[in-house]
Amino acid sequence: MSLIIMILLLSLLILVHEAGHFFTAKFFGMKVDKFGFGLPVGPTLYEKKFGDTTICIHAFLLGGYVSFPDDDENCSLPADSKERFINKPYYQKAAVVSAGVIANILCAIVLVFLTASLWGHLPSGTYEIYAKKIIAPEGYSVWQSGLKEGDRFFTANGKKLDNVYSFLTYIKMSKGYDGKTSQELIDKTYNNLKALNPAFEHDEIIPTGINIQLPKVDTEGIITLDKYESKGAKYPKDTQVKLSDNAIKLRDELRKTNKNYYTSNGEYTLYELAEALSDNTHPLNLTILRDGQEIALKPIYINEKGALGVELEIKEINIDTKTPGAIVKTSIKYLIDNTYLMLYGLGQIFSGNVPLSDLHGVIAITKIGGDEIQYGGIFPGLLLTALISMNLALINILPIPALDGGHLLFMSIEKITGRKLNEEVINKIASAFFFLLILLMIYIIFNDIYALIIHKF
Repeated sequence: MSLIIMILLLSLLILVHEAGHFFTAKFFGMKVDKFGFGLPVGPTLYEKKFGDTTICIHAFLLGGYVSFPDDDENCSLPADSKERFINKPYYQKAAVVSAGVIANILCAIVLVFLTASLWGHLPSGTYEIYAKKIIAPEGYSVWQSGLKEGDRFFTANGKKLDNVYSFLTYIKMSKGYDGKTSQELIDKTYNNLKALNPAFEHDEIIPTGINIQLPKVDTEGIITLDKYESKGAKYPKDTQVKLSDNAIKLRDELRKTNKNYYTSNGEYTLYELAEALSDNTHPLNLTILRDGQEIALKPIYINEKGALGVELEIKEINIDTKTPGAIVKTSIKYLIDNTYLMLYGLGQIFSGNVPLSDLHGVIAITKIGGDEIQYGGIFPGLLLTALISMNLALINILPIPALDGGHLLFMSIEKITGRKLNEEVINKIASAFFFLLILLMIYIIFNDIYALIIHKF
């Protein structure tokens, strides 16, 4: 049932978007030939004429459209008809093209205000994270850190912890023996090795049986995240050097041997030895709150599996919205904060910092939204729907042909230059981009299905 509710909510967003186009066009006296739910790809499930407009429901439900007489070469309307979209003033055409985006924005605002009013609070986006139970095997550094069950994790590597994603990212990226290390640590370790063993050059294979004195090696540096990385709006930048297979093999050998010297087997160079020694552990420096006091724990070293060894308890901080003023103020802040993160995330996608393999679509959204409704109730589902509606608005207003922003771009160029663009060329460009968008949608559907199979979400 929760999945059905989420599907209905997503369908509502498509209808709202297309209704924005439809009713604005009718307001300005334009004729609308078709109102389509779904894209005209494959069979049509339902078609019926109401007044001057044919309502269509297509089997390919991922989208919608409003069709004007100008799109039909066999249209019976005269070329100079006032009912034609093309014959309307620029501001009216721009209003119709923008109306879907505006409708989605208004829908997002209504859903957030409605949720704030009926639910009595909105999520702040911040969380308190507690150590519910220490489950690491004995001997793990978390047992020697001073952590106790019931402690609240307050900072990680000097940065305040206010969401689960950032905490898990610190843990994951602090994983030991991960086959990567910093060039700075490699160079420092090599110089110390060279000072203790001056007879060997950088790329010289050390003869079999030779004992190499090993220096004391620093741990790797602490992991740091900026404010966007900590919220998941962009991927953490990894500037570490990836070790060669040879160096990784040597690293594993060294972990089993005496740490004061290494007896050469005739396979490795002094530099590979430096690489192998430098791939060790990142200290995770945590502070906790206990009885109102901030306490610094001893450094924790995450194992090669990337596990802290602590069962977490998560408490989301909510903001009360039980007065009209609180409803307005908190709802606006909620929308602004999340819209800003969406814009930043879109920038990361277009700059190539987010790989296509991590893009997800309607199937993933339905699954996540269904889970939200199932475990949190209808209000978290409404908030997710509001954010999706805002996201649809942002994407549709992008100046990409086949999207609303692309139509607005071509119309604006015509208005500024005072010259009509070649309609055939515009149609070819729009068709090409439409085809690319369909391919992208198909690719994202496969991403979603694969993510479901591997239980990514």
